[in-house]
Amino acid sequence: MTTPHRLTVTEIFYSIQGESTHAGRPCVFVRLTGCNLRCRWCDTAYAFYGGQRMTVEEVAAAVARYRCNLVEITGGEPLLQQSVYPLIDALIAAGDTVMIETSGASDVSALDPRVIKIMDLKCPGSGESERNLWSNLEHLTARDEIKFVVADRGDYEWARDVINARNLASRAGAVLISPAFGELNPAALAGWILEDRLPARMQLQMHKHIWNPNTRGV
Repeated sequence: MTTPHRLTVTEIFYSIQGESTHAGRPCVFVRLTGCNLRCRWCDTAYAFYGGQRMTVEEVAAAVARYRCNLVEITGGEPLLQQSVYPLIDALIAAGDTVMIETSGASDVSALDPRVIKIMDLKCPGSGESERNLWSNLEHLTARDEIKFVVADRGDYEWARDVINARNLASRAGAVLISPAFGELNPAALAGWILEDRLPARMQLQMHKHIWNPNTRGV
């Protein structure tokens, strides 16, 4: 008998998508447990440990109960669990639009091209910028999005230079840049983007403005 694929899951919930070009849409989130990075401003450290062991079939069934065909797999770092690939297959087979939020430190080359990759390139302020795997840029398509979270002017300038030097606007469908919540005034970031005519989309974490920023499951 084939051993069922299993995942360690922190939470599965239904909420408003707070980021990306899909912000504002109802979405089912599957938050997997575990991360190999320790970003200074991380807001989901509770997903580093613990979680519940579930089969791919159990996760897919839990998602289906929400009757929403937009699904985001996140973490933690979801690509650390090999069973994420059969989960993606199951969700796509069910007719779902699947997004995966992953750091720039994890290899995205094996992902199904039908998945929308939201790839978070780490700025120096995160403490993890040396972990970015730059070869990932070769595996992005017009379906995918590149994300920067900036904590200060230095992070912004680093992101700006990467966007321009690597011509990121032509490598993905969107380049997203957002202030680290509670650390950088959004108005300051907006001003810098406008001053530099940066080819990027500024975003805020919408869910943190709708609910208490510390609320889980939203």
